Amino acid sequence: MTFDLLALKPSERYRILASFVTPRPIAWITTQDSEGKLNTAPFSFFNVFGSNPPIVAFAPGNKDRHTPKDTARNIRETGEFIVHMVDEPLGEAMVTTSATLPHGESELDNLPLTTLPSEKIAVPRIAEAPVAFECTEHSTIEIGSNRLVIGIVHFVHIRDGLADEKGYLKHDAFHPLGRMASPDWYTRTSDQFEIPRPD
Repeated sequence: MTFDLLALKPSERYRILASFVTPRPIAWITTQDSEGKLNTAPFSFFNVFGSNPPIVAFAPGNKDRHTPKDTARNIRETGEFIVHMVDEPLGEAMVTTSATLPHGESELDNLPLTTLPSEKIAVPRIAEAPVAFECTEHSTIEIGSNRLVIGIVHFVHIRDGLADEKGYLKHDAFHPLGRMASPDWYTRTSDQFEIPRPD
């Protein structure tokens, strides 16, 4: 099968791309608007893209053709956000925060989760998340109706027991969820294996 993506509707392109570029890490992002109202939402068009400086990037879409999602709107206002990684115990809560709520209403209000203050930025982080990256916006690139937010990572909060004192991951302890085909498919990462690289 071959598809001419530019000849398809955007929704059809999304279905194909999101189904076959998998598994993808999930960025569970908290932001605040200029009045301090908290927003939380997951994004799987996301990854780490460099270490000097440390950068992550994700692509928040629009609510409709012309209205940015609250995450993008809040970052435009404040320039700050937190990226949390999601493990299996947090999967249901993460999916719950994907619901569309009125602007200013927090997705965390009805969930059994707690927040903690950050080291550098005003946005709080989710205490139960295994990893949280405190970020400030470096830039936002708009290409067509796509929006790519690039963030500088300032602090990383890692749950005790997931890494050694140098920051090396303990592979048997960290099992984030991965995003599979849209709309409802995910994968576990508990079955990991090593393939040594050549010298």
